[in-house]
Amino acid sequence: MRFRFTDYFETQVLRKRPYLKKEWCIAVVEKPLRSEPQEHNRFRFWAAVPELGGRYLRVITLEDKVTIHNAFPDRGFRP
Repeated sequence: MRFRFTDYFETQVLRKRPYLKKEWCIAVVEKPLRSEPQEHNRFRFWAAVPELGGRYLRVITLEDKVTIHNAFPDRGFRP
């Protein structure tokens, strides 16, 4: 599966969170601990990222589940 990134992700998300790596986002979508649909035809995926101290990263994709739109550590996520 070939992943893509929205312009929003490239210009806003990476600017606000320069510590994030695209590889982490792809890994979360490929092997999520949990995933669920979200409003506006998007999907949420969560997984722990060892490089973030084991914190959970939430990744939001467009409806195709291969275009990554947003990502951030989710402090409120409970497995």
